[in-house]
Amino acid sequence: MNNLQRLQLETKGINLSQEELIIYLQENNLQPFDEYSPQSATSKKNIYSSALSILESIANNPSGMKSYKLDDMTVSDFHDNLLARIDQLERKVRLLKTDEQLQNESSFFMLFDN
Repeated sequence: MNNLQRLQLETKGINLSQEELIIYLQENNLQPFDEYSPQSATSKKNIYSSALSILESIANNPSGMKSYKLDDMTVSDFHDNLLARIDQLERKVRLLKTDEQLQNESSFFMLFDN
């Protein structure tokens, strides 16, 4: 699976052209046709950052903020749910570590200092 396919998996149901998805990936330091490495914390973080960028772009569309009424049913929660998902992804991206941060972590600490 390449990075482009992984981003499409993360943003299932959002219809963007391949060119648009490639731009989002490149803005987050990923090459679209490179192999996706699930073991790489940096790749995972960059995929989530790309998905977050896509959702933020969708949230900036004013037509998504309108309330619609269809057969006595109001559809106004789309924007609220989208913003909630954006908040979830932002939190997830902030908490994920890169490969470099994981390598610099130490599994021990000094209890006493001389």
